[in-house]
Amino acid sequence: MSEIPDHLLYTDQHEWIEMEEDGVALVGITDFAQGELGDIVFVELPEEGNTVAQGETLGTIEAVKTVEDMFSPLSGEVMAVNDALADAPTMINTSPYQDGWILKIRLSNQDEVERLLSAADYKEQIGEGG
Repeated sequence: MSEIPDHLLYTDQHEWIEMEEDGVALVGITDFAQGELGDIVFVELPEEGNTVAQGETLGTIEAVKTVEDMFSPLSGEVMAVNDALADAPTMINTSPYQDGWILKIRLSNQDEVERLLSAADYKEQIGEGG
């Protein structure tokens, strides 16, 4: 069973979102997603200051056997990226919800948060609902 913290929000593209103060969202990929990908060897991140739209490609995550696009869960400005992933992309495997966070977005459309999945909805989507 994957770790799926109840306090986070999720997308059907396997990203997690933690809402911080001032309309900023911390974003990463879920434990389920990193488990499906396997050992992550490289992460292509967007530039800080870039504007992103919900659903558009943010970058890529490269694992030993595959490369997957990463999609923006929300629209807004990229406020920060986790530069530590350049040297240690496996932090996404070992700590997807803490050290392996990917970026922070300052939201431009708060209404988009309403379209995200709860932990229970995400568990059901990946077949781990109980």
